[in-house]
Amino acid sequence: MARQLDYHTIREIFTRFRAAEPEPKGELEHLNAFTLVVAVALSAQATDAGVNRATRELFKVADTPQKMLDLGEEGLTEYIKTIGLYRNKAKNVIKLSRILVEQYGGEVPSSRAALESLPGVGRKTANVVLNMWWSHPAQAVDTHIYRVGNRTGIAPGKNVEIVERAIEDHVPAEFQRHAHHWLILHGRYICLARKPRCPDCLIADLCLYEDKTPAPKGAA
Repeated sequence: MARQLDYHTIREIFTRFRAAEPEPKGELEHLNAFTLVVAVALSAQATDAGVNRATRELFKVADTPQKMLDLGEEGLTEYIKTIGLYRNKAKNVIKLSRILVEQYGGEVPSSRAALESLPGVGRKTANVVLNMWWSHPAQAVDTHIYRVGNRTGIAPGKNVEIVERAIEDHVPAEFQRHAHHWLILHGRYICLARKPRCPDCLIADLCLYEDKTPAPKGAA
């Protein structure tokens, strides 16, 4: 069983995260709730940077569900073919656009259950949209958060659902709004999978990870 940090240590960790980055932002570019849903759905097994390169031009011509339907599956495919699994993702985006037009008047619903009912939208995608667009304290656990949660002891768990609950249970309420962004950014740029940048880490003294990367020889 992975070890769990105590409440006071977790509070100190997030106090440091907040001091370093008071208003962390997601890196997926979007114009409205619909383009956010599409961007997050496209980002599965793809990088944010790669998705952004494709959607910058796509969202100029299709930034609403109806415009996406007008573009059509083949038209959409031309914009996103640099993204992994693009054919299946194109099908899902067209299907979810049709549902939004026919069942929700072209608006993106603000409930998790409704979001999760859309093709290609799972719990993680729904949580990202709830957090980034409606400011809900939802925790979207991706591979970065799963790694950081377990490695540090902030939110250990054997699957993403347990890690999500651990964040909700153990991170103080005042940090819940931005918790998943701080953890994603930490995992993306500092707590790397293969060789974490422990000498550059602002929580290295609090983290439970035993196999810390040593500082380079000769470093001050």
